[in-house]
Amino acid sequence: MKVMSRLRARLADQRVADAALVLGCLVLTALAAKAHWSVLPRPVIVMAGTAGSLTQMWRRRLPQPAAVAGAAAYALSGNPGPLLVGLYSGASYAPRRQVWALAVAGWAGFAGWSWIDVGRLTADDAVSAAVAAAAVTVLGLHTATRRALAASLRERAESAEAGQRLRDERARSAERTRIAREMHDVLAHKVSLITLHAGALELAASGGSARVEQGAALIRVTAREALQELRYVLGVLRAEPGVPDLGASPDGGEPFTDPASLVRAAGRAGQRVELRDHAGSLPPAMARVVYRVIQEGLTNARKHAPDAPVTVAVDRDAGDAVTVTVDNAPGSGAPADLPGSGSGLVGLAERVRLVGGALSSGPLSPSEGGGWRLRAVVPWLGHGAGERATAGGTPAEHTS
Repeated sequence: MKVMSRLRARLADQRVADAALVLGCLVLTALAAKAHWSVLPRPVIVMAGTAGSLTQMWRRRLPQPAAVAGAAAYALSGNPGPLLVGLYSGASYAPRRQVWALAVAGWAGFAGWSWIDVGRLTADDAVSAAVAAAAVTVLGLHTATRRALAASLRERAESAEAGQRLRDERARSAERTRIAREMHDVLAHKVSLITLHAGALELAASGGSARVEQGAALIRVTAREALQELRYVLGVLRAEPGVPDLGASPDGGEPFTDPASLVRAAGRAGQRVELRDHAGSLPPAMARVVYRVIQEGLTNARKHAPDAPVTVAVDRDAGDAVTVTVDNAPGSGAPADLPGSGSGLVGLAERVRLVGGALSSGPLSPSEGGGWRLRAVVPWLGHGAGERATAGGTPAEHTS
């Protein structure tokens, strides 16, 4: 709407300017007829001046007729207004390849008046006519060049603005995807733990108040952890430039980097998990990716094989690449009644890919005992391979 209103205002201004020019040319025509600026009869002066003046109303759309009519009007009536306006408009609005012809027409208009006035054309008159026509033509060309440059700059500005809007939309879309991925990783894991705790609480109800109390305490702790991690995730919605990543805690710690905490939480929920961590300490960014891979593997194992044992292995090779493997044996019971969108592995694969790694998942062969394997290879994300000697800690094994 704003663009259309500005365009209408511009067109209205152009019409007013053209009408003012035509009116001025008509006034000069009246003066030319009254003062007899040409030796031709007064009716010829009036007709030629009026026709040349009125033609200037369409000087933008039809610059060629406007220039020719203006030249004829000056030659016959002595009124310079239509010639100056028409020749300027021809040089400003006509195609460049036609400007030289219009300049010749303008020269003919200037020279024609001198020839009609004195009956002959002197060299001085021809040169003066050429200089006048060239000056008006150059002015029109200069205006056309400036107008084209302004249009080009305006187009570039609009293109840059559109590009910026597109980049902003892509950034917002990427951020929404990142938030959705983080929320899935956090909530799917914690909610599956809560579900297992609730199921265990139902089974333990007949075993005495102590077991019921213990199960309720586990549910309470897990729910509190889920809310705390959700607060970290939603904090990105209020984050300003320069704040830590989603994985950072308010006190500057790294809450999503300890695989052992996942194993302990899964063990409290009744899941049998064995952790073989031979990678040692990892850079925070790398540790978060490893954490999410293990988290997704444990969550899927609880969903599809809740009673099956799970083995988590974290190894580092000579090139400092870390391989994370989550294997679960075939489940003997029915899968857990948990909803799933199927986007967990997709988001996890994208997360691993963004750091230069690779993710694969699929069933294990019968020779391997069956079940399912989730495997990720994550390249070293520290400052260099030399960190391995100093960052590597004592290999850990943990069973829950």
